[in-house]
Amino acid sequence: MSDSEAAGRFFDAAVDLLHRVRDEESERISAAGRLIARTVRAGGRLFVFGAGHSSLPAQDVVYRAGGLALMNLLPAPGLVGVDVMPATLGSALERIEGLATTVVEQSPLRAGDLLIVISLSGRNVLPVELAQTARARGITVIGVTSLAYATGTTPRNPTGSFLKDHCDLVLDNKIAVGDAELTSEGVGAPFAPASTVVTSALMQAVIATAVEELAANHAQPPMLRSGNVDGGHAWNERVMSDHADRIFYHR
Repeated sequence: MSDSEAAGRFFDAAVDLLHRVRDEESERISAAGRLIARTVRAGGRLFVFGAGHSSLPAQDVVYRAGGLALMNLLPAPGLVGVDVMPATLGSALERIEGLATTVVEQSPLRAGDLLIVISLSGRNVLPVELAQTARARGITVIGVTSLAYATGTTPRNPTGSFLKDHCDLVLDNKIAVGDAELTSEGVGAPFAPASTVVTSALMQAVIATAVEELAANHAQPPMLRSGNVDGGHAWNERVMSDHADRIFYHR
C-alpha cells in the first residue's frame, strides 16, 4: 500500500463517517442546537469538556474565529490535551473517583447552565461522574460519544454505566471501537484514527445550528471574528465586553 493509497483510504473512511453522522444524527444535532440556544436566551452559560484527545474537539469551539463567543472550556488539571509527562498520566487521571466532582465544585458551573461532555468511549470514571454531578446540580448535559463502545466494551467506573446513561441528550459520532480506520499487511495494529476529524465536525455542526436557532428567534448570537482581518480584534473585544458575565476565558 503506497502512501497515496493509505491517504485516500483514510479520507474515504472519514468522509463516510461524516456522511453517517450528518444523516443519522441530524435530529439530535438540531435538538442540541435548540438546547444551546434555549440556554443562551435564558441567561445560562455554556461549557464544554473533553479529556485527552477528546479535548481537541472541545477546544475547537472555544475562542475561535467564526465561533460562538459564549462557549467556555471546562478545564481539569492534566486532562486538557496531552499536556502531562508521562502522557499515560492523563489516562490514569480519567479513572480517579472524585476528580470530576471536584472539577464541577471549583468551576463557575451553576444550575441553568449547559455542559457538553465529549468522551469517545464514555466508559471511564471521569466523564460518567462529570455528567452525573452536573445533572444533579441542575445543569443540562449533552454527551458526545461513540455508542459502539456501550455494546463493544465494558464500563470502567463504579456505576457500571456509560456517559450516554447520564445525559439529557446524546450525540453519536459513529466511531468504531478502537478508533482506527485502516489495516495493512505488515502493520501489527489498526491505524489512522478519525475521531478528532468527525467529532470536531459534529461539534461545529451543533454550534452552527445553535447560531441559526438564536438568529431565528431574534436573539443576536455573539460571534467572534478572526483577529487576522481588519477590525477583528476590536469586534472581539466589544463582544467579550458585552458578554463578560458569561465568558470565562477572558479574565
